[in-house]
Amino acid sequence: MRIGYGYDVHAFEPGTGLILGGVNIPYDKKFKAHSDGDVLLHAICDALLGAAALGDIGKHFPDTDPEYHNISSLILLEKCMALIRHAGYELQNIDSSVALQAPKINPFVQEIRETIAKHASVSLDAVSVKATTTEKLGFVGEGKGAEAHAVVLIQKH
Repeated sequence: MRIGYGYDVHAFEPGTGLILGGVNIPYDKKFKAHSDGDVLLHAICDALLGAAALGDIGKHFPDTDPEYHNISSLILLEKCMALIRHAGYELQNIDSSVALQAPKINPFVQEIRETIAKHASVSLDAVSVKATTTEKLGFVGEGKGAEAHAVVLIQKH
C-alpha cells in the first residue's frame, strides 16, 4: 500500500463556470487557469501520481501544451487513474478538503463525491470531500481564490 498527498491552489477571476470536483457551482467568479482550474481534482490527481511515484500533474499535463487548454479536469482524473493502473495499482480511497470562503459548497458535496467516484471508478464510500473556510484569513479568506488538499491510498494489485 502507498499513500499520496496532493495540494493545489487557484485564484479567482471574474466570470461564471466555477468547476469543483467536476461539478459546476453557481458563482460570479471562476478559477483562473489553463485548464478548468478544478483545484480539488488537481489535488487528487497529484496525490494519485505521487502515491505511485509518477511525478505530478504538471509533468503529465503541462500548462504549456495547448491540448490541455480548457480541458475538463475529469479527463485528467481519468488519465491519472489509467496511469496508476498501468503501474499496477488500484485506488482504495480518497480523503480531501477544500478551503474557500465563498461560495458555500456543502449543498454540492454529495454530487461532487458521486462525480469523483464515477470518474475514478471507485465506490462512493471510497471518496470523502470536506469543505472549510479560513476564517477570513489569507488569500482564501479574502475571497481571492481556493485551495484543496487530498490524500489517497493505493494498493498494488
